[in-house]
Amino acid sequence: MTAVRITLLAVGLGLLGSGCSQDDTATLTEYVEQVNAIAAQAGERAAALLAEGEQVTDFTPQVLQAGLERGVQEIRSPLQRAADAIEPPEHVNELHDLMWEWHARFITIEEALAERAGAAPDTAAGWTALSDSPEMADYRRAIAEGKQVCTDFQTRLDATASRGVFADVPWVPAELSEAVEAVLGCQWFPENPEDVYRFPPATSS
Repeated sequence: MTAVRITLLAVGLGLLGSGCSQDDTATLTEYVEQVNAIAAQAGERAAALLAEGEQVTDFTPQVLQAGLERGVQEIRSPLQRAADAIEPPEHVNELHDLMWEWHARFITIEEALAERAGAAPDTAAGWTALSDSPEMADYRRAIAEGKQVCTDFQTRLDATASRGVFADVPWVPAELSEAVEAVLGCQWFPENPEDVYRFPPATSS
């Protein structure tokens, strides 16, 4: 279950950022700085949670519940509030919405799965029922959607750059890509979302 724990925590990267919206829409540089501030704190918090997760030896449904709840309370909800306080420049508004609308939906899905996990007994039957539950199905679909969000973000960012929007600040596409990677944890998404928390776990041949 170690890889599962890593996925759970790493996909939940994010913490309350220091960026706040101003009366006027943020300039492009300010926007990137604000998102980077969230991403930097996200990395620090995620590292701490990952280290704690590695110490877990008895992975029960209730441990899963606690991990999901902590992820929402300590990472996702503060991160979403920070993101909601940022008003992006018009030409990156679509990119901003793509990222954070998915994140907001994922919070609700994680909360539902946490509640379902808390009621599951730590038995083969309990894990099987949890694995086959509608809440888990929603969670797996949301992870698959998150992977697609990462792909779509880069595609739309490239298209925006090709229109010359970032001509005066050519560093922005790279900076935005790095910030999205840190916030969403794109590299941590599992290769097969449909197998996340699948019970019984697949055995290697």
